Amino acid sequence: MKISTLLDYIDNGHMALPEFQRGYVWNRDQVRGLFDSLYRKHPVGGLLIWATESKTAVYRGNGDIASGVIKLLLDGQQRMTSIYGVVRGKPPKFFDGNVLSFTGLYFNLESEQFMFYSPLKMQDDPLWVNVTELMVSGFAGIGKFSQRLISLPEYGKYISRLSNLLSILEVQINVEEVTGEDKTIDVVVDIFNKVNSGGTKLSKGDLALAKICAEWPEARETMKTKLKEWSTAQYNFNLDWLLRSVNTVLTGEAKFQYLHNKNAAEISEALKKANRHIDTSLNLISGRLGLDHDQVLFGRYAIPVMVRYLENLNGGFNEKNRDKLLFWYAQAGMWGRFSGSTESFIDKDLNALEASNNNIDNLIEQLRLWHGGLRVEAGHFTGWSLGARFYPVLYMLTRMGEAQDWGTGIPLRANLLGKMSKLEVHHIFPKARLYDKQYSRSQVNALGNFCFLTKETNLNISASYPEVYFEEIESRHPGALASQWIPMDKNLWKIENYLDFLKARQALLAEETNKRMAELLHGEGQWLEGPSPAPTQMINGGIATEAEELEIEALIEWISSYKLPDGILLYDFSDPETGQQRAIFDLAWPNGIQEELSQPVAVLLNESNETISIANAAGFRCFTSVKDFKQYITTEILNGVYM
Repeated sequence: MKISTLLDYIDNGHMALPEFQRGYVWNRDQVRGLFDSLYRKHPVGGLLIWATESKTAVYRGNGDIASGVIKLLLDGQQRMTSIYGVVRGKPPKFFDGNVLSFTGLYFNLESEQFMFYSPLKMQDDPLWVNVTELMVSGFAGIGKFSQRLISLPEYGKYISRLSNLLSILEVQINVEEVTGEDKTIDVVVDIFNKVNSGGTKLSKGDLALAKICAEWPEARETMKTKLKEWSTAQYNFNLDWLLRSVNTVLTGEAKFQYLHNKNAAEISEALKKANRHIDTSLNLISGRLGLDHDQVLFGRYAIPVMVRYLENLNGGFNEKNRDKLLFWYAQAGMWGRFSGSTESFIDKDLNALEASNNNIDNLIEQLRLWHGGLRVEAGHFTGWSLGARFYPVLYMLTRMGEAQDWGTGIPLRANLLGKMSKLEVHHIFPKARLYDKQYSRSQVNALGNFCFLTKETNLNISASYPEVYFEEIESRHPGALASQWIPMDKNLWKIENYLDFLKARQALLAEETNKRMAELLHGEGQWLEGPSPAPTQMINGGIATEAEELEIEALIEWISSYKLPDGILLYDFSDPETGQQRAIFDLAWPNGIQEELSQPVAVLLNESNETISIANAAGFRCFTSVKDFKQYITTEILNGVYM
C-alpha cells in the first residue's frame, strides 16, 4: 500500500491506534534515518494492523473514526507517526509524545542529506529544503522552489532531486492484517507482545489497563489526569501504582488478574473510591507525618493497603485508629516492608485485614512478626546519603516535632507557608571542611550530619565550623540547636570530634523517633516493646553529592522526554523475603526499561565495587556513567521500540 494512501486512511479515520499502545518515543535521529531510507528506497519494514469493527474498536485520541471496518496499528506506529508528522506538518489525532521529534526536517539538494533545522547552517541557503513545506505543497510546489534554484548551474539535478523527495509518498509498504471474530483484545495483545519481542512490550498493568479500556475507552486519560494532579502536589506515581489501588478497592487483591472479569462500571466506581482514599492517605501522611513530597514518601506501596483499610471502614475513623494506621505506614517504610516482593507483601497485608475484620492491630502485629521489634536504635541512623532508608524519618521528625529553623527560629512544621519555606538538606559540618580533614565520603554524608532548614536559611549559612556558627545560632534563637537534636556538649562541635558527634546525634534521633511513634500509639506501648533486630551495617550506595544529584535529575528529565519510564530514584535494594536493606542504587528500573519483560537496569555513579557487585549479582545491568546509559537507551531501547 502506498504511503500516500496510508496517510489518507489516517486522515479519514480508517486507520487509528489501539488504546493499549503507548505513546510516540522516537527521537530526531530515528526520524532522519527513516526518511533517508525512504528517499533511497531502502526497506523500512511492513505494518501489522488489526482489522476490526469501528463500533467496538477502542482507539487512542479524540478524533472520529470511520464507520465499518477500521485498521488499528499493531506494529509500525513510530514509523507512521513520523511520516505523517513530517508530510502533513502536524501530528496525527492519536499522537502522544514530543512533536519536536519530527518538526523542522530539512533536505540538502547537493549532499542528499536529511538534517533538522540549524539557522547558522541553513539560513539563506537555497539548497536546504524544508521537507514539510515541499510535502504539503506537493508537485505544484516544485515550481515555487525552482525560483530559488534557477540561477544555479546544476538546476536540473536539483529539480530532479526535489521530485525524488516527493516520490517518498509513492513508496509501497507491505501491510499484513489480523482479522476474524476470534481476535479478541486478549488475542491481539498477545500478538502485539510477540511482534514487539525486541521492543517495549506490555506489562501486567498495561495488559489489565488495555482490557479495561476495551470497555471504558476514557479510563487511561481519566487516570492520567489524576496522576497529573498528584504530580502538581509533588507526588509522582505511575499508572501501575494507581491501578494497584483500584484493584485493592474492588477485589481486595494485589494481583492484576483479579481485575480482568470486572466491567467498566465497576472499574469506574472503584477508581473514584481509590482516588478519594489515596487523597485521604496522602493528606494524613503529609499533614500528620509531614512527608509532603515524593523524595520522602517512603513505603508508597503501603498506600494500596491503606486504601483497602479505608474502603472497609464503616463510616469515619477516630483519632486513635488514624494514628495507628500512620504508625503502621511509618514502620513499614522504616523497615522496607514493600522493598522486596511488593505484590506478595501487599497480598499478605490485605489478607491480614480480611482475617481480622479490618483491624489495624493485625497489620501491626504481622509487621512485628515479620521484622521483629519495632523500636528504633541509634544504629539505625548510621546510614549515609539521600538514599538511606532513615532519611525520610529524619525529615518526618523535623516536620512532626518542634524542630526550629536556624535562621528564623520558627518551627518547621508541616504546611509551612512561603516561597522560601521548602526544606533543604543542610550539612551540619560543611563537606569541604570534612574532606580537608580526610573524612571518608560515607562519613561526610552520614545521616547524623544532615538537618533540614528553609531554603533561605540554607543559603545564608556559611561554610564555617559548627563551633563558630552554633554559638551564633544559640545566641539568636535559644533552643534552636537542641530542637534539631544537636548534642549540646560543645566539645562535640569541634571537627576533630566529628565521629563522636555523629554517635551522640544518632542516639538523640533514635530517642525522638521512638517518642513520636509512641505518640501515634496513644498509650499502647506494647508495640514498641521487645528486642529490635540489630541495626544493619552501613548501607552501600546512594547519592552523596550535590553534583551527583543534579546529574541524576538531568538524566531523569532526559529519559522522560522519550516517554520512557522514569525509573526509581534512590532505589532501596533489599532482600526479597526479609526486606533487609542491602544497597541504594542511584537510579534503577527493577523491572527493566521494558517493564517486567527485560533485564533490570541500574545507574550507579561513583559507587564502590561492592555496590556494583551487589547489583550485578541481583541481575541488574549496571551503568557507571550517564554517557554509557544514554548510549544503551539510544541503541538498544529506542531503536527497538515499536518499529
